[in-house]
Amino acid sequence: MKLQRLLQYVGWPVAAGIIIALLSLILFPQLRAQHNSLATTSYGSGPVSYADAVSHAAPAVVNIYTEKKVLQRAPGYYNNPYYRHFYNNSNTPLQERMQKTLGSGVIVDDRGLILTNNHVINGADKIQVLLYDGRVTSAELVGIDAENDIAVLKIKLDKLFAINVDQPNNIRVGDVVLAIGNPFGVGQSVSQGIVSATGRWNLGINDSENFIQTDAAINPGNSGGALIDARGNLIGINTAQLDETTAASVGISFAVPAEIAMKSLKQIVEFGEVRRIWLGISAEQLSTKGVEVYGTGGMIVTGIEPNAPADKAGLKPNDVITHINGIAVTDGHTVKNLVADIELGSEIKIRILREGKVLELIAVAKMQPSNHTQT
Repeated sequence: MKLQRLLQYVGWPVAAGIIIALLSLILFPQLRAQHNSLATTSYGSGPVSYADAVSHAAPAVVNIYTEKKVLQRAPGYYNNPYYRHFYNNSNTPLQERMQKTLGSGVIVDDRGLILTNNHVINGADKIQVLLYDGRVTSAELVGIDAENDIAVLKIKLDKLFAINVDQPNNIRVGDVVLAIGNPFGVGQSVSQGIVSATGRWNLGINDSENFIQTDAAINPGNSGGALIDARGNLIGINTAQLDETTAASVGISFAVPAEIAMKSLKQIVEFGEVRRIWLGISAEQLSTKGVEVYGTGGMIVTGIEPNAPADKAGLKPNDVITHINGIAVTDGHTVKNLVADIELGSEIKIRILREGKVLELIAVAKMQPSNHTQT
């Protein structure tokens, strides 16, 4: 009897709850959609972890340690202001010491080719490479591309893991990226961010600039390391942060696109130098008033080097360059990038505006006589 009363007491609230729930699903069908979407959400459907990307790329990232001989006037206490005040150190003999630096690099070929920054190994007398698996070996400098701050090293070891290089033009602003390197010498580390911008230039970092900007932390020691996408593909070589005088990253960092770095590597390996095309002109971007006067945008030629490709093509001062190989010219950076992709010995079609007339001149792509990559 007591059990029957208990069931009656409990049964009515339960039944009422079920009825209310059914009525809610009938009257508000969107609740069913929410339920279904939550039910179908799986662990692997979102960016819950980038461990797979790191595991694909990390074995190709190396730590680089360099040593070079420098001359110092006195021992460490030379920099003490009291020492400089009480002693005439102008006659102190120069002393030789070894200066050590650190950085990172990326194995891009299983033959042992490594990409890094030129400033990481610049002037080094000794280059040591620490691999992901703990092996240590010396590295040979194959060559440098100073304009892009790229250096190519080679190591002689077997069973090397080479990173996969992403296809060019796959990078979009907002893409997740990971920076792998050896910040402050603490060992291989990973930082995460997004692509903040592409095509950054006029920063005063390199002579040729076309950077990927990211907020992934690139601290001292990260230089030369890998910037990868969320699938573990190489998209850039970490190069600099906005302000190198600060101890830590300020959230604005730059990387040389992998496409540019690989072009430099291929030319260095094949020719021992980077062969850049040269027109032999000086030019300035048309001002707003200039655009109104000429009725077009472009670059106005201010000077031409004798016997340069532009000179032989018939280009003259005050000509306005509007197109190169059919692509509109907007500024000097555009001209440099367009010319850089042209093969040596091929024709360059230069469309100009001269005294109100549109002309098309043909120049032959040549390498600047003094432009030699150090090896």
